Amino acid sequence: MALDETRRLGRTGVITSPLTLGAMNLGRWTDEARSLEIVAAALDAGVTAIDTADVYGQGASEEIVGKALKGRRDSVFLATKFHGQIGDDRRRAGGSRHWITRAVEDSLRRLGTDHIDLYQAHRPDPHTDLLETLQTLDGLVRQGKIRYYGTSVFPASRLVEAQWLAREHRLIAPHTEQVPYSLLVRTVERDTLPVAEEYGLGVLSYGPLAAGWLSGAYRTGGEQPASARADLIPGRFDISQPHNQRKLRAADALAALAEEAGLGLVDLALAFALNHPAVSSVIIGPRTHEHLDAYLKAANTVLDDAVLDRIDEIVAPGTHFIERDTGRDLPALDPAARRRVRH
Repeated sequence: MALDETRRLGRTGVITSPLTLGAMNLGRWTDEARSLEIVAAALDAGVTAIDTADVYGQGASEEIVGKALKGRRDSVFLATKFHGQIGDDRRRAGGSRHWITRAVEDSLRRLGTDHIDLYQAHRPDPHTDLLETLQTLDGLVRQGKIRYYGTSVFPASRLVEAQWLAREHRLIAPHTEQVPYSLLVRTVERDTLPVAEEYGLGVLSYGPLAAGWLSGAYRTGGEQPASARADLIPGRFDISQPHNQRKLRAADALAALAEEAGLGLVDLALAFALNHPAVSSVIIGPRTHEHLDAYLKAANTVLDDAVLDRIDEIVAPGTHFIERDTGRDLPALDPAARRRVRH
C-alpha cells in the first residue's frame, strides 16, 4: 500500500505526504530493531516526513530516527521539538534562549544531521517571554541550523501574538502549528484551525485515533481495554467514569457509522482528520507493520458529505469530552488564578 497524494505545508511551499510518521513510540513502546523496520517501511511506502521530540524517551527516539535516516536523510522532512524537561535538572527545559541553544545542538547530535527541517516549541512556556523564544528561533533559521520553526498546542491567541511579534520585530514568523485533532477531539475547529488558515500556517495534526478510543477496542458493553497509556493516565481511559461513558457512546456510534459506510473505524477516523482543509499532514504512530498498513490504506479513503454530516450529528463541531484530550495546560483555570487574594 502506498500514498496517492501530496500536500503543501502551509505557506512554506514544502511538499509533504498526507501522513507524517510520529516517533513518540520509538524506543519506548517499540524496541529499536522494530522501530528501524517501521521507519524504513513508512518511507518506502511514500511517507516523506517524520516528527519526533527530544523528550520522547529522553532522547532515545531522536537517536533511533537518526540511525534510521542514514543514507536517506535528504529525502525526509525531519521535525523535532524542544520544551519538555530532559533529565532531573529543571533548567534543561522550556523556551528560553539559554535552553533552546543547548537543546538544538543536542537534537542535531542525536539525529546525526547538520540541520533540522522543522523545529517546534512543544508547548507554550509561561515563564519565558514569547519574543525571546521567537528571536532565538529566528536566529537558528538564519544560522542554517533549522529551516523552519513552529509551535505545538498553542492557544489561538498565542498564535496571533507570535505572528504580530514577528512582524513588529522583523523576525521570521512561525510556519506551523501542531494540534490534537480527531473525531472525538474537535476543539481546534473553533479558533486554532481558522487562525492557521488566516496566517498560512501548516498544520500537523496528531492523535487521529484519539489515543486508541477509535481503534475499535472501545465498544459499549465491552471490557476495559488494556493499554500502556491507560496505565499511565487511568482517568483519561477508565470507561466507568461519566465523561468517558459519553465518549464511549460516541465512539460506538462512530463505529456503527463506519460499518454502514462500508469502512473500518480507522478508515473513518483518519479520513476525517485528513479532510479538514487546514490540515497539512496527519501524524501517525504505528507500533507494528499491521498498524502502518492500516494507516496507509485509510489515507486513501474519501468521505462523502452524507457521512461527514452524520459525524457532526454524533460529535458536534468544535467540541471535546474531557479537557485532558486537548493536550493543553490551562493555568488560568487553577484555583489560585481564579480567586482574589483578600488582605
